Amino acid sequence: MAETEHESKIKLVDAAVSVVRAKGYAAARVDDICAAAGLTKGSFFHHFDSKEDLALAAVERWGATTANLFAATAYRELPDPLDRLLAYVDFRKALIRGEPREFTCFAGTTVQEVHETHPAIRDACGETILGHAATLEADIAAAMRQYGAAGTWTARSLALHTQAVIQGAFVLAKATQDPTIAIASLDHLRRYLELLFRPPQPKEKTP
Repeated sequence: MAETEHESKIKLVDAAVSVVRAKGYAAARVDDICAAAGLTKGSFFHHFDSKEDLALAAVERWGATTANLFAATAYRELPDPLDRLLAYVDFRKALIRGEPREFTCFAGTTVQEVHETHPAIRDACGETILGHAATLEADIAAAMRQYGAAGTWTARSLALHTQAVIQGAFVLAKATQDPTIAIASLDHLRRYLELLFRPPQPKEKTP
């Protein structure tokens, strides 16, 4: 059976995600992406006008795929919002396996490289990362109410901080080629969240 046009386009988009995560956007040649997809350059130009056009499609697919992944997790059913937030961190940590190209964020990897040279890709990556952060805001706000957490910070600022830690952890894993560095960073993030909402109570003085 001949491969449908839709299937070949998806193969190219998925290949772009894989190749860019491994090599970076600039080093990812159209030929490399076509080879990874098992398709010809003619097929590429049938679907996309340029590598940037493909990158935009790849960012969109990455965002949709990751959104579905996190929406389907069992921890979403936990009754306590803080437990859901901590389980989110645990889930992110559990995904850190193998080589950095296998677990790091496509949008985060790409935006670090193209933030000045390709504004359309930068904005698409930013929307994906910020959109994912926004999915944590409701749980953070609920935990703030439930645990009486207050301060100058907001649910949005804390949601963005979680992503800053996670993306930074990925950078450290790449710099050291050591996933355990990233895992340790997420352990610190989890401890910070616990202390923020469940600070240790002072011990009562015995008379």
